[in-house]
Amino acid sequence: MSAAVHAHAEAAGAAARGKVAVWWFLASEVMLFGGLISSFVVARLGGAAHAEPGQLNVTVAAINTFILLSSSYTMVEAYAAAERGDRRGMRLLLALTVLGGLAFLGVKAYEYTGEIAHGFTPWAGPFWSFYYTLTGLHALHVLVGVVLNATLCADARLGLGRPYRVELAGLYWHFVDIVWIFLFPLVYLS
Repeated sequence: MSAAVHAHAEAAGAAARGKVAVWWFLASEVMLFGGLISSFVVARLGGAAHAEPGQLNVTVAAINTFILLSSSYTMVEAYAAAERGDRRGMRLLLALTVLGGLAFLGVKAYEYTGEIAHGFTPWAGPFWSFYYTLTGLHALHVLVGVVLNATLCADARLGLGRPYRVELAGLYWHFVDIVWIFLFPLVYLS
């Protein structure tokens, strides 16, 4: 077996093992968020967890939704660039994804600051406990994705970028987006 064929087979095996690991991890995260969201919905239906109109800044949350969904697009394009062997394009698109994640976190910090200034702390009632738990845990996942994508961006600069690594990071990033797609209407619009 030639060295090139062996290296290709080894990379394919690593990619397959990585996908299985990421999907198992995401399945556990679905259980975590699913349990929290279900608890929130049950509490909400019982009348214990609701915000009064005007307490949440829906416009800021909608802007954050646009930012996060846009960063999902740049993640898809980063993977496409990695597949083409376009390291420069991959770095640029991963950097844009990181900037999108950081912008999301910045807007979330702005939102939290305003809410806390108005007395809406995690101890202000059941809704606020759920709100900070759900959105805070989501923000933590965004931060992990930012660190992961920044690391891939640095690896690409050093010539270590592998398409399957970008694909695995993309699976995680899209999961974070999907969670937000559930949280935004449940928390802000209902």
